[in-house]
Amino acid sequence: MSLKPKLSMYWASSCGGCEVSLVNINEKILDVAANFDFFFCPCLLDTKKKDIEALNDGDIAITFFNGAIRTEENEEMAHLLRKKSQILIAFGSCSYEGCIPSLSNLHTKSDHFRTIYLSNPSIDNPGGIVPKPETEVPEGKLTIPAFYEKVKTLAQVVDVDYSIPGCPPEPKQVWLVIDAVIQGKDLPAKGSVIGAGKSTVCQECERKKEDKKISRFYRTYEIIPEPEKCLLEQGLLCMGIATRDGCGALCPKVNMPCTGCYGPPEGTLDQGAKMVSALGSIIDVGEKKGLSEEELVRRVDLVLDAIPDYAGTFYKYSLAGSILGGRKV
Repeated sequence: MSLKPKLSMYWASSCGGCEVSLVNINEKILDVAANFDFFFCPCLLDTKKKDIEALNDGDIAITFFNGAIRTEENEEMAHLLRKKSQILIAFGSCSYEGCIPSLSNLHTKSDHFRTIYLSNPSIDNPGGIVPKPETEVPEGKLTIPAFYEKVKTLAQVVDVDYSIPGCPPEPKQVWLVIDAVIQGKDLPAKGSVIGAGKSTVCQECERKKEDKKISRFYRTYEIIPEPEKCLLEQGLLCMGIATRDGCGALCPKVNMPCTGCYGPPEGTLDQGAKMVSALGSIIDVGEKKGLSEEELVRRVDLVLDAIPDYAGTFYKYSLAGSILGGRKV
């Protein structure tokens, strides 16, 4: 039996990119292997749930839990791994803030099942059959995890020690966290965001920034932006002003606006609200003197009409963890 501390990684409702980011620490994965017993990772190892259950409480040194809580199984594993882990880390945007899976909170469970199993043009389902947690068949009872009405973040289900943001987290940031544990360095206070900065992507973006006055927004396919000028000032909806730094401003470096995957910056309760507030101060509707309230609203709406999807733009990664939580208002 290995005497090295155990490391585990669980995959809940997510795409698998977080596992890739762990492997993308490249040759340093050998340092992980040298210092940890990589005990549990469903996409890489054949460890069973019963093997986790057989451990003493706290036997796992660190668990990276990636993915949001969408199903009964996700929640069950969250509670089990919390119990067996000394340090439980919400790894990546899905577990930290809900990410893409939580955009489904704008619709009901019935909406999803209707679209997927009943009204989908590629489906032949005359019996109107939809998944159920329990189904009786001649051989006995078949069970599958219940599909929850709403997606939750990991911290909305269990006590979380730390969160590492990103979709997925940057490998260099992942390594800094692992190395800190290997070296025995003091970690920040419980509940902290680690593997990221405290300011905004704008602070680490090298593009030139001037006074922002925007009279029109563009989709990314509509213009080729200037390579050195702030993308937001060019009318591209860059979320950098409302997003935590730590990624290295990788998207703006390649002429693409930040979409917000590192979540809200330090001290910001709601990423979408911060972005909306920022836009409210920089939209230029021309000379306002003498305008009626109706005309002012019309001009503002004209600018905002270029944004095709408010929720998918302002809450692409953070809906479940936001003030809204995915509720329709």
